[in-house]
Amino acid sequence: MTKIEDYAFPDGLRLLTRWQAGDEEAKQKMTDIFDAAIAGEFDENFSILAQPDRVNSTASVHMLTLALLNDLYGIETWDYYNTDPYRYVRSNLAVGRLLGVRKFYLTWAVYAVTCEPLGQKMMYPDKFPPGADPDVPLINRENWHLLETPDYRSGAPRIIEDILRVNQELTGLPPLLQLSAPYSLAADIYGQEPLLADVVNDPDNVNALLDHLGEKVIGPWMDHHMETFADGWIELSDASGSPFFIGPENCKNISIRSIRQLLRDKPYRRRVFDNNYRGDFVAEVKKKTRSSRRKAAQDTSTDKVGLLELTEAKVGVNPVFIMRLEADKVDISFYEEQAIQRNLPLTSGIGSPQIDRNSIEDLDGAKVEIANESRAFVEAIRHVCETIDLPEDNHVGAPWPSHIYFEDVNGQSEFELVEIILNEVNNSAPIRRPSGQAS
Repeated sequence: MTKIEDYAFPDGLRLLTRWQAGDEEAKQKMTDIFDAAIAGEFDENFSILAQPDRVNSTASVHMLTLALLNDLYGIETWDYYNTDPYRYVRSNLAVGRLLGVRKFYLTWAVYAVTCEPLGQKMMYPDKFPPGADPDVPLINRENWHLLETPDYRSGAPRIIEDILRVNQELTGLPPLLQLSAPYSLAADIYGQEPLLADVVNDPDNVNALLDHLGEKVIGPWMDHHMETFADGWIELSDASGSPFFIGPENCKNISIRSIRQLLRDKPYRRRVFDNNYRGDFVAEVKKKTRSSRRKAAQDTSTDKVGLLELTEAKVGVNPVFIMRLEADKVDISFYEEQAIQRNLPLTSGIGSPQIDRNSIEDLDGAKVEIANESRAFVEAIRHVCETIDLPEDNHVGAPWPSHIYFEDVNGQSEFELVEIILNEVNNSAPIRRPSGQAS
């Protein structure tokens, strides 16, 4: 009988490495593992959550899971995301166990899921997550106001609801609905370039569009989720509205403003967060002359908003934790200080380019660099945990990403680097709670 416990860290990672290299024996073992996982043989194990007195790790693994199921069973993209919630959840949880991350964090192709129910033409490439077809935008300046609320009882919304029910059944974690924030949804269905042009030339039109999407699409979907799951949470994703793409001033006054407007009258607004604004470093970059439209949108504002002001705006739409993403390029010490000052937990991301085996020219050098960086992250996170009023469960019973967060693990990730990072996490000392807190 196959047992997932037999592939605890680092054995599962090393099996993944052999599978990735085309080892037939490893592929057969992987097939045995996923046969058992999909049949429900690991369900009892999936109910075991991380320990609250440790620095923990978590990961977005849906792309790696797709690569595995495609290779082992020939499962294609549409089938993987849309047809079998038990298979989806169990296989993703099994991948988390094989990687050796301690905390579960269930994800999916969030931008595709949010725009598809509206009628946006989609692309479902083999072996890769779906996305909106950029050549066929759903709306334009003349018709966006006609967009109405979709049916949340069928299609992608129903699939996601079923996935969340299964995940709660197996892990006990509260259901976390992941949706596009207004700006990123607009980028998918209006078009990145037309939207950026309006950011520069007609920001009033952009704000009106985003408010319409919040009122007609995202807000009603959030309401439906919270009515369905009394203990639900909502994560909004807004990478397209990040400082890196549209500049910190536009991020604050357009992207973040639209989320604050969306949440203004929501009784559950403290259970909603957006944690993926990328490129904090541009808040301290001096203005330069650029030619492209995207850079022009950024350059109008890079010298107007400091890092502290941007952080304040970001906390306004994520009052739950402080996030440092790899693309922020700001030293972890800044986020450590902000987390302590604001009495919030700290999470630090490991970006997919950092562990992409196709972009690493010097693997030995990358190993040394990633070990040093991971050690600094772990030390900062533990210091925050030992200083703030840490929640009793240290967020291991919450559905959001925490502590060391692999932003994307996929079939092209370099698992040797993942092992080095997790060694730093797993070898860290237990968290000593501040005096007066429960242990």
